[in-house]
Amino acid sequence: MAVEFVAGNRLLLLNSNSEYVPALLRAITAARCEIFLESYIFADDKTGRLVAARLAEAAQRGVVVRVLVDGFGARDFERDFLTGFLEAGVQAMVYRPEVARFRLRRHRLRRLHRKLVVIDGIKAFVGGINIIDDHNAPVGLGPRFDFAVQVEGPVLAPIHATVRRMWENVAWVNFRRRFRVSVTTLPSCGAVGEQLVAFLIRDNIRHRYDIANAYIEAIEAARREVIIANAYFLPGIRFRRALVAAARRGVQVSVLLQGSTDHTLLRDAARALYGTLIGSGVNIFEYVGGFLHAKVAVIDGLWATVGSSNIDPMSLLLAKEANVVVQDQRFAETLREALLQAIAERAVHRLGDDLKKMPWYVRLRCWLSFAVVRSLIGLAGYDPAPWRSRIDDFD
Repeated sequence: MAVEFVAGNRLLLLNSNSEYVPALLRAITAARCEIFLESYIFADDKTGRLVAARLAEAAQRGVVVRVLVDGFGARDFERDFLTGFLEAGVQAMVYRPEVARFRLRRHRLRRLHRKLVVIDGIKAFVGGINIIDDHNAPVGLGPRFDFAVQVEGPVLAPIHATVRRMWENVAWVNFRRRFRVSVTTLPSCGAVGEQLVAFLIRDNIRHRYDIANAYIEAIEAARREVIIANAYFLPGIRFRRALVAAARRGVQVSVLLQGSTDHTLLRDAARALYGTLIGSGVNIFEYVGGFLHAKVAVIDGLWATVGSSNIDPMSLLLAKEANVVVQDQRFAETLREALLQAIAERAVHRLGDDLKKMPWYVRLRCWLSFAVVRSLIGLAGYDPAPWRSRIDDFD
């Protein structure tokens, strides 16, 4: 499916919680009718409690507030926030709650990984930032480096429809009739700017490959520069071929990845691909200034994306994700400058010689990690034959 851009939008790039949280709190305070909030994580820390208090205040003044979190990422949400929310009049639900016994099944791995907020149908936030402190990271990894976008304009219509549909589906599954949206009103989404924006989701019905295909098509069209920053990076064959082909035709390809990680298996699996990518001219940088959590890219200083989708099998095959894609030089340059600054000041450039200097057992561990990740996707319920035929992306 081709990316469908909508004109007349106004976007504001938000760099990490220092910019995102104040903007979100201002929007919640200004809400008059309705708030939808989806988050993978809703932590019981300073940021989480601050956002929760502001949502409760909105509900108490008559705003319909609906909060939906993931049952794995926010596994303690019911204990930490649910009672207080319900007492304040906030409608809150959990997507696929965790149970005591875990079995590796596909439905267990399908998570709500999106980070979306829609307020009064006229303002939205889309990106990779959860409701959690930047410094609330695994020991030794903080602070988080991440991005979100404040969105206004006609592209709000599909964003609003997406969060509303998800809320309705979860309410129906959980027999929450009183939580269902009874009034059908379209948001007021007139033109407020000049930016071209598309809203992309990944689901298991009509939009399984929209985000992955948008990345690959943009890389294949690149003429000068590709910059990708991604927390969990394990691209498949189509994606890798696009990066390699771009580098070989003279495009400056730079990929910023985690230097320290909370998922060693995925980091080691990604490092198994370094040799091929570096040997083909792709520049690999590892972020060492904290916890890289971003899922963004800039291509040719014009095309940009910000969202929740990592470039790995979990995001591109299983989780529910959401990204905005922007065609706007000013927006793309703002994001590009932030990424180049992070690369220059807080990243290490990995070279081919670095790999050769690794002990043999470390290189072996990386290849075994790659094989394990691929096998886990198959064990989760994806039959290898159709999986490869539809997405040879992960072979």
